Amino acid sequence: MSFEVLDTLSLPADPTKANEDAFAAEAGAAVVFDGATMLSDNLMPGPSDAAWIAHFGARRLMAHLRDGAGPREALRRALAAAEKSYAGLRRRPPQETYEIPFASMMLAVANGDGFEALWFGDCAALVLHPSQAIDIVGEAFDKRAGEARNVKRLAEAKGLAPAAGLSRVEFLPHIRAGRNRTNSENGGWLFAPDPRAADHVSAKSVRAEAGAFVLLCTDGFLALTSDYGAYDANGLIEAARDKGLAALGRELRALEEEDALGRRFPRLKKSDDATAVLLRVA
Repeated sequence: MSFEVLDTLSLPADPTKANEDAFAAEAGAAVVFDGATMLSDNLMPGPSDAAWIAHFGARRLMAHLRDGAGPREALRRALAAAEKSYAGLRRRPPQETYEIPFASMMLAVANGDGFEALWFGDCAALVLHPSQAIDIVGEAFDKRAGEARNVKRLAEAKGLAPAAGLSRVEFLPHIRAGRNRTNSENGGWLFAPDPRAADHVSAKSVRAEAGAFVLLCTDGFLALTSDYGAYDANGLIEAARDKGLAALGRELRALEEEDALGRRFPRLKKSDDATAVLLRVA
């Protein structure tokens, strides 16, 4: 099997700031990355450490796959390369874990039966089969629902609008404490300058016949379904196929603008970077 790349989209949350999502797509593999918003000053050159880890990860992962490495070995090599580059370019070592750049990821590597999926965090893969059956790869829906509940609870405790989260000092201690548990026994694992993460990646072999559609997306794009309920999973892929990803991006931003403070749909910021890749299995 192989992939036909039908459409791609990557929208920054704010056109004046760095897009902290990244993607790559070709016949053999496709990947989306979502850099976790930094909770401290950047330690790397450039406008955003989160953008650096996402774009670095996408480039290196695809390069190792093109060189013939299997999915897990390509991931291990990309993580090791990130560790080496981060150590060589940062201004100083991080003092706490929340200063380290992390990213969620969804990787799909085509094989004879469909594709092998590897992922970290809350990126997703949706598969629409010719029979109209749907497969959902990843835990993004559960994680988004849990995050919405936590954001609402925290905002009510602080007496603030939910979408003020990442820009308000009242939220930072709570958010930093959560980030400090990342890539440890007490927290989930993400793509980072840390080769140990290769041993903790989630994986699934997905059977997908020719003609199936595959949508890889970051949580910012998946919010059309997981947060705002504009589509169910089937409907989101069908809309991507029929309307195009750019049209869905405009719908997404319009929904966010209508609830800019996050009171109807609790979230930490009004808009998030949103990235999607639409594939057809060939």
